[in-house]
Amino acid sequence: GPAAGHGAAAGGAASGAAAARPARRVGLCLSSYDMVHYGHSNQLRQARAMGDYLIVGVHTDEEIAKHKGPPVFTQEERYKMVQAIKWVDEIAPGAPYVTTLETLDKYNCDFCVHGDDITLTIDGKDTYEEVKTAGRYRECKRTQGVSTTDLVGRMLLMTKAHHSNIDEDLDYRKHTDNFGKGPKGHSPWTGVSQFLQTSQKIIQFASGKEPQPGDTIIYVAGAFDLFHIGHVDFLEKVHQLAERPYIIAGLHFDQEVNRYKGKNYPIMNIHERTLSVLACRYVSEVVIGAPYAVTADLLDHFRVTLVCHGMTEVVSDKDGSDPYEEPKRRGIFQLVDSGSNLTTDLIVQRIIKNRLEFEARNQKKEAKELAVLEAMKRLEEKH
Repeated sequence: GPAAGHGAAAGGAASGAAAARPARRVGLCLSSYDMVHYGHSNQLRQARAMGDYLIVGVHTDEEIAKHKGPPVFTQEERYKMVQAIKWVDEIAPGAPYVTTLETLDKYNCDFCVHGDDITLTIDGKDTYEEVKTAGRYRECKRTQGVSTTDLVGRMLLMTKAHHSNIDEDLDYRKHTDNFGKGPKGHSPWTGVSQFLQTSQKIIQFASGKEPQPGDTIIYVAGAFDLFHIGHVDFLEKVHQLAERPYIIAGLHFDQEVNRYKGKNYPIMNIHERTLSVLACRYVSEVVIGAPYAVTADLLDHFRVTLVCHGMTEVVSDKDGSDPYEEPKRRGIFQLVDSGSNLTTDLIVQRIIKNRLEFEARNQKKEAKELAVLEAMKRLEEKH
């Protein structure tokens, strides 16, 4: 399974691993994976289910800049982020932008998988034409309710309408109407729709594994908003603290996060954050709407042996008390330095700095997609 593939992938070399692989159905996904969200994870989950082994090709910064404009994250950050998704067996760094049969053969892949949206090259051609003709193309469903475009929009708009159980305000509705629209009408791919959580989604993302005797049960809590490389570094360090770690992540409700983070945080609501954290290979279980104070009840209920927190500031509870008072009293509290200084705040700043380029880029993309739709419509009318 993924654990075995993880060692091969950590080395980053596809060739050595490829030589050692027994015959099985190998799938390939290629993308920029710039702002990785649960939509990408869901694509990778579906792709992994189509075969026995999944290789994910990630483009270089240079390649992305050429086709799309400069990425928000560096290629090293993006490789690490994709590596942390539990359905990925191996990554292929610096994979080409256009998927050719040559690429599939190079990585010993039987087929490639893409979402049911379209990707176009600079000159407006379907990047998957060649592999489709050869019958080595598979398609998976795009996840409704999330796109990089929408997330960027939420960051730019200081409203809280994206939180669960808050009435949608008009600004946000106006924004969702405008943000995904090009000059004429709007593209169904870039447009914004509401994410609807279902128990089925959670089951698909959850590991379903219960802690076994001999496991070290470690509890971490936070917002885990816009699940990013800083979170991954922290969870990886926590994962290394035990021989057999079982990590439970407690996610605070939107209102709680807003109390200690302010502004329009969290950018992702509780349902979205749940999936993002469940997709991480280091996490075994998620508490949806964990209490802010880590109580004796919680520690006893999950039989927690260790509670960890990163180097970020711990805001006091509503009554001014330390939320980690109980684990500290029990002597099971540990600060973990992830070595990363990346916070959701910094990421939002990075993205806003990129905002103008993003908006220009999205409108171009939107116009390109609409042109293709028009052409497709014209073709249909002819037949």
